[in-house]
Amino acid sequence: MEQINRVKSISVWIFIIPFVAVNTCLILITQFHEIFPNQEDIIHNTFPYFDGGASISRTARPYPSWLIFKPAMFLTSFLLIKYWIYNKQIIERFDENHKYKNKVIFFGIASAIALTVHSIFLGIKFDNDLYKLFRRVVMLSFIIFEIVAQAYLVAFLYSFKNKLSTYINNIYLKLKLILVSSLIIVAIVSIPIISLPGNEFLGFNLKFFKHALEWDYFIAVISFYLLTFLMWKKTN
Repeated sequence: MEQINRVKSISVWIFIIPFVAVNTCLILITQFHEIFPNQEDIIHNTFPYFDGGASISRTARPYPSWLIFKPAMFLTSFLLIKYWIYNKQIIERFDENHKYKNKVIFFGIASAIALTVHSIFLGIKFDNDLYKLFRRVVMLSFIIFEIVAQAYLVAFLYSFKNKLSTYINNIYLKLKLILVSSLIIVAIVSIPIISLPGNEFLGFNLKFFKHALEWDYFIAVISFYLLTFLMWKKTN
């Protein structure tokens, strides 16, 4: 099936491009201070995956970091749209009227659009509470749409696991199920915490927790596509 080969080839780039982009921005802003015209933008001595010393947007929005981040996210959004369209075609190949087909394509493409909108507005400063709320809603929408689309796709794969046995590696399918289940659980547990006003809760610094969670959750979300690349077998 040609669609399987396309999904396999696209999925690895959906992992590589954003992974390289966000970490390149992190390295630049923490190690190459001289390239930033505004020295207030630079960050010292942090590895946010563990210490939460900065958010992803904090490392990506200053010039010249956004020159890397924005094109990478636009390209990722384009690949995401193609990825979900090809998956819809795979679903139709096995069941034209599968109950998850429209849900997969809707939430998948919606997540790509939300990522594009977030990237467009990144770095645009506008001191308005409604604008700040809009940006948060867009980012949260991307995460929700992405996880829902991934969950529906995994549900489809499991419903046709026997028919797909010649096309997929079941070990990676199980890992995808574990990953998506973990993402859902973490989201349910974390959203009430990160929604709390201020940066303190019971003496615990929520700011650093939110930032570390953002980095780790982002890597977990795009790891879904790495598992997709490993799961599908190349077909003739």
